[in-house]
Amino acid sequence: MPAQPPTASVTDAAFKSNISVVVADVTRIEDFPNAFATIRGAHPDVLLVLAEPLFGTRIAEVLEFAATARLPTIYDNGEMARRGGLIAYAPVFIEHYALAADYVDKILKGAKPGDLPVQQPARFELVINRKTAKALGITIPQSLLLRADEVIQ
Repeated sequence: MPAQPPTASVTDAAFKSNISVVVADVTRIEDFPNAFATIRGAHPDVLLVLAEPLFGTRIAEVLEFAATARLPTIYDNGEMARRGGLIAYAPVFIEHYALAADYVDKILKGAKPGDLPVQQPARFELVINRKTAKALGITIPQSLLLRADEVIQ
């Protein structure tokens, strides 16, 4: 059975928790203005930005939108919080590069890609940007700050 797209699992979880969700898909650069307009029009309490390779070319634009819209935003890439986003909870991506190199090594030595095990992330990081929280007028609970792997002052 194929994996659910991330937006499907998020909307399913939100529905089960009785949380309203607006999905603003971005699959092309041209979609950003429309997505931003959709989000602004929905007046959400929070924004969840899921990692998408296309966002790598528009990180500054996404961060600026969240800041100007004064939206508390959660990312699934620690770098986003380091660059000004509010909170990120994400796999430690640098560890994935070592796994990828290991896969390449095994394949070059004759292993069939389909025979290699699928490996899930083993370690996640919680990054909290207190500077952004202060700018948004948000107080991060001490219990959450104590659990964070990195707190940006």
